[in-house]
Parts: sequence; C-alpha cells; structure tokens
Amino acid sequence: MDAPAPDNMPGSTAALAAQLFAQKTEAELLYLAQNAARYPPAVGAAAVAELRRRELLPEAARPAPPPPPEESETWAQLFGQLVRGLFLPSRRFLATPLLLDLNLFIFGLMVLSGVSASDPSGFQLVQWGSNVSALTLHGEPWRLLTCLFVHAGLSHLLLNMFSLWLLGLLAEDRVGPLRLLLVYLASGVGGGLASLWWHRLDGINSVGASGAIFGLYGLLLVLLVGKKLVLDKSDRRAMLGLVLYLVLSNLISGINGNTDNAAHLGGLATGLLVAGPLALIGLKKPALG
Repeated sequence: MDAPAPDNMPGSTAALAAQLFAQKTEAELLYLAQNAARYPPAVGAAAVAELRRRELLPEAARPAPPPPPEESETWAQLFGQLVRGLFLPSRRFLATPLLLDLNLFIFGLMVLSGVSASDPSGFQLVQWGSNVSALTLHGEPWRLLTCLFVHAGLSHLLLNMFSLWLLGLLAEDRVGPLRLLLVYLASGVGGGLASLWWHRLDGINSVGASGAIFGLYGLLLVLLVGKKLVLDKSDRRAMLGLVLYLVLSNLISGINGNTDNAAHLGGLATGLLVAGPLALIGLKKPALG
C-alpha cells in the first residue's frame, strides 16, 4: 500500500489546493476567507494562506515578551531616596527642603561658633537673633523672623524639623512652595507677636520654629475642613483627628516646662484663621485620580 504524499510534494492535496487558489482573484480569496464557516476547513485555510502569500494579510501578531521583573529596592536605596527627597529641592517639593536646610545650616554655624549643641545660654541665643521683649519691641523687629531659625539645642531642633518635614510635605504638595512659605513665615511672626503680648509684663527670650509649624497645622486643618485634599470621608476624618491630636498633645506637653505655648497658639491662630484661608484663594480644586 502506497504511503500518502507529503503536503509539500507535487501532486499532494495541499499542493493542488495551492495551485488552484493561486489562480483565484483577490476578491474570491477575500470572500472565501471571510465566509470560511460555510466551507470545509481546508478551503478557508487555503484562502488565508494564499492571501498571506500575496502579502494581503498581515502575519499573525506575536505575543509581546513579558516585562522584565522589577528589581527590589534595598534598604540603602530607600534610605538614599528619603534623604535626597528630604534635603534636596525638587519640582514637587521646594520650600520644605529649603526650610529644613536653612534651619540645619544656621544651627551648624551656631555650634561651629562655640554655642553649646545641647544647652546654649540665653545670651548666646540673643546674639543669634532670638525674640526678646526688650529688643524686638525697641528697634529690632527683624527678630520676629530670625528667631524662627534659631534653636535651643539639638533635641529642640530635631523635634521641630521632624514636624516641619511631615507637615511641609503634606501641605506643599497641595498648595505649592510659595503659599507654604508665606503661611510658614506669617505664622511664625504671628506666634512671635502673641508671645510678646502674653509675656509683656515679665518679658520673653524665645527661639524656635514651633510657632511657624503650628501655623502649618492650621493650614492643614483648613485644607481638611475645606475638602481641598483628595481624601474620602473616612480618611479625611482620620487625618483631621490625627492633626487635632498632635496639636492638643503638643500644647498639653508645653504646659509644664520651658515651652512658649503663647507662640504655639499665636502661630496656630494665624495659620488657621488668617494665613491659611488667604493661601487658598485662587487654589485650584484637587484633581481626582
């Protein structure tokens, strides 16, 4: 018994079909390919093969290769990204890194000049621009600004810088660097004026960025209450509760000890009632993701 001829051999069924379909017009081939269900499977396949031979049909698309697996970041890489984002200004965050760098730079200069890194004296703080009743109100109002960048020791500095980093990134991402900077400075000045008024009888020698930082708390409260942050209702309530907790806990902890709560309240009131609302004028509505 003879073996069947291979499909590609002359005289085979496939070869004869190919010769037959090679003589058909393009219109006939397209009709047979489009209506292949009406004919035996070999007819539709032969019509498609001839159309491809004539380069009238594209070759079947090959599946795209799978994307290469993402390399997991190491702790060192994550820490490096955090440090760069913390201290290096970028298009997204400009004011917050600059404020952090300026505070650290001034503290470094103070230490290099001989000021104690843990317990500077009151006289040394006055030399570096603290808010002093006897000087600020008598010809040196610039102390309302300089006192914001002077800190009474490393622990005081680090606590304020951590709060500035957290609040600054949250608020700057929504209001932009210029509005954040204006709220920060205005709240710091407002806190300094409140401190001078509260201690008008006994006087005050005050330093630190906490008044300005409490102004950022006020700005964040305005953003949350005014629904200027892209958060759902539950997340907004949680964030609002967290901010209120941080404000109250800082105020309560400042009741005892050498803490200028008048500056805290003055900065908070400035950010919440004056600078914060003004900063939102003309602010575009948050874009939904």
